[in-house]
Order: sequence, then C-alpha cells, then structure tokens
Amino acid sequence: MPYLVAIILSIFTLTGCQSAYYSAMEKVGYHKREIMVDRVEDAKASQQEAQKEFTSALQALSNLTQFNGGELEEVYKEINEQYQESEKAAQEVRDRIAAIEDVAGALFEEWQQELSLYTSAKLRRSSEQKLKETKASYQQMLKAMKRAEQKMTPVLNTLRDNTLYLKHNLNANAVGSLKGELVSLETEIEQAIKQMKAAIAESDAFLQKLNQQ
Repeated sequence: MPYLVAIILSIFTLTGCQSAYYSAMEKVGYHKREIMVDRVEDAKASQQEAQKEFTSALQALSNLTQFNGGELEEVYKEINEQYQESEKAAQEVRDRIAAIEDVAGALFEEWQQELSLYTSAKLRRSSEQKLKETKASYQQMLKAMKRAEQKMTPVLNTLRDNTLYLKHNLNANAVGSLKGELVSLETEIEQAIKQMKAAIAESDAFLQKLNQQ
C-alpha cells in the first residue's frame, strides 16, 4: 500500500490535478480526512524547521559581530547559506499551508454534499453540527498559521538585507554597522517563533477535534 500511494502521489504531483489525486487516493483507501491530518502534521514539522533555521541565521550574524580577524569571505558564505536555508524553510511553510487549504476545501465540500444523502434526520443534524465545529476549529488554525506566515516576512527581509550588504561590503566597517541590526532581527525572530508555536498549538487542537469526529 505505501508503495502504491507513493506512485499515485508522484503522478499527481507532476500533473497538479488535485481532484483527480484525491479520487485516486480514495480508491486505495486513503481519504481526504487522512490527507488533511498528514498535511497538518507536515505543516507543524515545517514550522518547527523554520524556527531552527531562523535561530541558526541569527546565531551566524551574532558570531559575525564578534569577528576578530580571519577570512570575512568564509563568514559571509556561512551567513548566506543560513539565509538561503531560512528562505527555503519559509517557502516550505507557505507550501504546506496552501496544501492544507486545498484539501480542506475538498473535504468540507464533500462533507456538505453528503449531508443530503442521509435518510435519518437525527444523524444528518449530528453530522452537520460536527461539520460546523470542525470548520470553526480549522479556521482558527488557519488564521494562526497565516499570522505565523506573515511574521516570517520581516525576518527574511532583514536577513536578505544583511546578506546583500555583506556581499558587497566585506570589511570591518560593514561588520560594525550590522551590530545594530541584530536587536531588531532578534525581536522579529522571537515574534515569528511565538506565532509559529501558537499555530502549532492550534494545529494540535484541530487534529484533536478532527479525530473526535
């Protein structure tokens, strides 16, 4: 089964046809709800990775301000590498959030449509209430993720600015001028990490709600 799922995933990742992908996955017993759970877990992991990369980038710049001699080119390469890794991690977070939004739309649409198939009014009302509660929990989680995503932007902007500045000014004066940037960068990273932790907490709450359905 995992091998078959991997094949289907690779095919529809290339074609980009999500509706066909969901249909194919259901045929092998992998439903939208399970896909949703997996994608939320992936988003949590990507946010945790982004936190690590931002912290590493901050440390690299902090090390630069304590530079006492040696090859500035090597120091720049390390900082640039940390910036690139931070950018990559942030893009991963964005992609994970987009993937969650896609499957959520498909899941909730299907759930809504299937309410009309019930012959039992009691079961239909119960399912409708659960759909309403799950949507509300999802929206709360999504808002938290979006807030975290927005907080990543100033961090990346500052990292990019510092990296570009160093690229063209590899000297002691440039190092000194960046010391003042560290305070604002540290604050930006703290805010971003705080929002990502909040998003992860909301993700856990949503998963718990989903698993109770």
